[in-house]
Amino acid sequence: MAEQISLFDPTSGRALSAVVEIFDPPMCCPTGLCGPTLDQTLLDVSEMLLALQAAGVRVERYQMSSNPNAFLNNSDVMRLVRERQMAALPITVVREQVLKVGAYPALAEVRAALDGAMA
Repeated sequence: MAEQISLFDPTSGRALSAVVEIFDPPMCCPTGLCGPTLDQTLLDVSEMLLALQAAGVRVERYQMSSNPNAFLNNSDVMRLVRERQMAALPITVVREQVLKVGAYPALAEVRAALDGAMA
């Protein structure tokens, strides 16, 4: 997972504000990595988020029980939760645009969304 993520606009040379938000389903802890058995998907997500953070991307992760305002303050997320209920979760938002619903994205998907926002 050593992919480089460009955080600069090539035309202006200015730094881009990179924000990735994960709206998680209910879990036993903030990462879901605290139970007696580890879920490989959650391990992959954790590794992806660490790679994004190492590249300078701001990552926010929310659970409805501990961060209800994050859900309530995002109209797209709330619409999806109302329509699909818990099946909508997880929801990934990149730069205020919904990227993926009902499953976690791969690093390549997030990277493409981040790179696409520069165009």
